[in-house]
Amino acid sequence: MKKIAIAAAAAALSVITLTTSASAAIVCNRDGDCWHVKGRYAYRPEFGLVVHPNNWRWGAGEKWRWREPVREERGYWRGGVWIHF
Repeated sequence: MKKIAIAAAAAALSVITLTTSASAAIVCNRDGDCWHVKGRYAYRPEFGLVVHPNNWRWGAGEKWRWREPVREERGYWRGGVWIHF
């Protein structure tokens, strides 16, 4: 019985891990700012944003900087200011 409970807990944990990682992404703007998002948002093309998979990394010669969202709000960075939408 104990083995079944451990197996069930491990299976539940793996589902939670897959769900969490699948919904995360990295978004970058034209200014060179990149930040993590927890969901998939439909950004308008005029925002000038690129959405990358969560495991994306910039190349050695590229210049980007990390920022984080303000108060976990939906939005994007533009000109060093968080724009909420």
